[in-house]
Amino acid sequence: MHYHCGVNSKETQRVGILLANLGTPDAPEANAVRRFLSQFLHDRRVVELPRLLWYPILHGLILRVRPGRSAAAYRQIWQTDGSPLLAIARRQSELLQQHFDQRHGDKVQVALGMRYGNPSITSAMQRLIETGVRKLLVLPLYPQYSCSTTASIYDAVSGVLKYWRSLPDLHIIRDYHLDGGYLDALARSVSEHWSRKGQPERLLISFHGTPERYRRNGDPYSDQCHATAEELVARLGLADGQWYLTFQSRFGRAPWLQPYTDKTLEELAKAGVRSVDVVCPGFSGDCLETLEEIDQQNRRIFLAAGGERFGYVPCLNDRPDHVTALAAILEKETAAWL
Repeated sequence: MHYHCGVNSKETQRVGILLANLGTPDAPEANAVRRFLSQFLHDRRVVELPRLLWYPILHGLILRVRPGRSAAAYRQIWQTDGSPLLAIARRQSELLQQHFDQRHGDKVQVALGMRYGNPSITSAMQRLIETGVRKLLVLPLYPQYSCSTTASIYDAVSGVLKYWRSLPDLHIIRDYHLDGGYLDALARSVSEHWSRKGQPERLLISFHGTPERYRRNGDPYSDQCHATAEELVARLGLADGQWYLTFQSRFGRAPWLQPYTDKTLEELAKAGVRSVDVVCPGFSGDCLETLEEIDQQNRRIFLAAGGERFGYVPCLNDRPDHVTALAAILEKETAAWL
């Protein structure tokens, strides 16, 4: 394997911005999903179990059974331009590049890298360094920090850099869960949804779950989710009882962060709540967990339990106010370099 050893001899002061997200399979097919899941579930940040315990489960059961099921779920949301997450992330990257081109000429280069799957973080960093980047800013597209997501980006970036001789100046944005532009865009997206569809009886603010053990061991993710939710409902003017913070996408038998989104929707419907909306502020772009899990699976759960109207508020995706918020975060962090 060839590793680039650093910046080229024609040194410049160019700034590189690496946008990083989780990633996606290359196709909605079992083999592609198996490759993706294998990479994802081998990550020690994602699954902290001892390898002697975990590998027999992973290879003996999960990678045999799960790829087919997940591929069927991916086929439900796959679009003409491929995976929604990747298509959205590419648009975000292109729009941010346009922003920096207009503001700073050719001094900033934006690249997209996925933690698992393609385009890889390795290929994105290689492309940046080949364009003369001397300073590297990394933005994991996770508003709330978690050891299982953001910290894994740190690992991937440092894993690439350990093969380079001449290292760039490096800064990694840890989180942006209380950024004003991000929160304003979230509130605006919910308000616009309500202006079109009407305000429901309850708003569920659903974040991706993590094992409860991570929180006990010091992961700030749960606290940051609560902080984001409280700022969002303050902007929306909601009172206690009009909204709930919940966690989705749990896996395995160990307890995860609670309350669970699916169980909460079922309980609300059975208690007589007829209309709910769900918004997912932890995802910077729509993906399997929002389009299939929330808007399809959880919709069915709520309606089957007696609910009458279920609304899903799309992620911020490539909304202009979201791109502006991300650009402002990046401008602030690159100000000293530019």
